[in-house]
Amino acid sequence: MHEAGLAFVRKKVKGGGHRGVSASLNLTSMIDYLVTVVIFLLMSFSASGEIPTNKTVTLPSAENTLDMVTAPMVAINGSQILVNDHPVGSTRAVEEAGKVMPRIDELFTALKTLKDDWKKINPEKKDFPGIVILQVDKEVPALVVKSVFQTSASAGYPNVSFMVGKIAEKK
Repeated sequence: MHEAGLAFVRKKVKGGGHRGVSASLNLTSMIDYLVTVVIFLLMSFSASGEIPTNKTVTLPSAENTLDMVTAPMVAINGSQILVNDHPVGSTRAVEEAGKVMPRIDELFTALKTLKDDWKKINPEKKDFPGIVILQVDKEVPALVVKSVFQTSASAGYPNVSFMVGKIAEKK
């Protein structure tokens, strides 16, 4: 190699000086991180495609069931009505009325908005599927369920399905 005139340049060219070129990795930290990520992914992954249910809702059981479809989820627990886990109304107003309400305004507005959004996202599809899934607690009065059912139908969702727990098959 030719002689370098400046002392610091000569030092850099020969490789002397401060740190080495290769850096070492702390494998313990890397393995801890990867194990944490793998465990998180395994815990959040569902091979059966189950949708986690609202913790305040106890589903009824049924023998004849179908697989889930992608649709708005209307959950009704003892005091609230939720659309996709967002509160949109109270069951108290229906219970106090003492009769089937043809339309629950907050629920109607939320479902109508979801329908309009679907039409904006899918302009090539002409027919709106109109499917809504009701996730109803066992203890909710039939009056509330009928009101939610009618509100869903008037908002443009004529296909109403009920989410139930599947009874284990006997062998």
